[in-house]
Amino acid sequence: MGTPMGTTTDAETPDGPLAGAVAVVTGASRGIGKGCAIELAAAGATVYVTARTLHDAEAPRAGSLDATVEEITALGGRAVAVRCDHASDADVDALFARVRDEHGRLDVMVNNAFRPAPHMDPRVPFWETPIGDWDALIDVGTRSAYTGTHHAARMMVDAGHGLVVNVSSAGAVRYFHHLVYGIGKEALDRLTRDAARPLAPRGVAIVSIWPYLVRTETVLSMPGIDDAITESTRFSGRAIVALASDPDVLECTGRAFTTRALADRYGFVDVDGRLPPHQPWAPPA
Repeated sequence: MGTPMGTTTDAETPDGPLAGAVAVVTGASRGIGKGCAIELAAAGATVYVTARTLHDAEAPRAGSLDATVEEITALGGRAVAVRCDHASDADVDALFARVRDEHGRLDVMVNNAFRPAPHMDPRVPFWETPIGDWDALIDVGTRSAYTGTHHAARMMVDAGHGLVVNVSSAGAVRYFHHLVYGIGKEALDRLTRDAARPLAPRGVAIVSIWPYLVRTETVLSMPGIDDAITESTRFSGRAIVALASDPDVLECTGRAFTTRALADRYGFVDVDGRLPPHQPWAPPA
C-alpha cells in the first residue's frame, strides 16, 4: 500500500486529563482499538486512528475508520483517520512523519493492530496449518508493535516523556488459538520489558495490557457468551487513560497488567459501572 491517506474531524478537543496530548492508536477501525481511541479522545487527546479500512463501503465486515471518527466526533472529541497497512514500512513511515509534521509531538502510542491467521481453531495442531500463519500473526501484531514503538520512541525521547502501550493477552503465558499466537504475545511482552530499560531513563514508559474476554464485534457474534465475564472495548481505553494521566507511570514501566488489575490500581469502572472478573492468569510480578 502506498502513502497513508486520511481525514480529520473538525470537533473541538474536549477538556480532560489528556487535553492537548497527541495519541496514535493502531487497528482502530473496530474492537479494542476503537474503544481505546474513543476513551483517549474523551480524555482530551487528539487521536490518530489507523487501519486498512477507511470507509464503510470498503469494509469486508463491520467497522471502519470513518465510523470511529464519527463516534469520537459525536462525543465532542478530535480524531484523525489515517489509512495504514501496518505490514508496510512505507505506510508506517508516512504515518509518523505526518504526526511529527502536524503536531511535532507524540504523547501516547497504542500498539493494537492485529491480523488473525486464517486458521485459528485451537483444536487443529500447528503442523496441519499453513506455515504462512506465522507471517499473518507476527507481521501485524508483534513486528508492527516493534515498528510503532521504534517510531514513537524517537519523538518521545526527544520530548523527555511519553507512554507506549502494547495490547497483549494471557496468550503470552498459556495456549490460546494457535501456537504462533502465543509466541507473538510472549514476544510482545518481552518487547515491553526490554524496551523499558533504555526508555525509562529518558522519561518514557512502556507497558503491556491484557484485556480479558472483550465484547468485540467478533465475540458478540459467538453463541453462548456469558456477558457477566466480558468487558467492553472501552475498558482497555480507560486503563490507558489512567496510565497516561499518572505522573508516576514510570513505576509501571516494563510490566504487563490485566485491565482489571489497572482498574483496581486506579479506581475506574467499565462503561456500565461494572468490573469484569479477575483473570485466572495473571502477568508475572
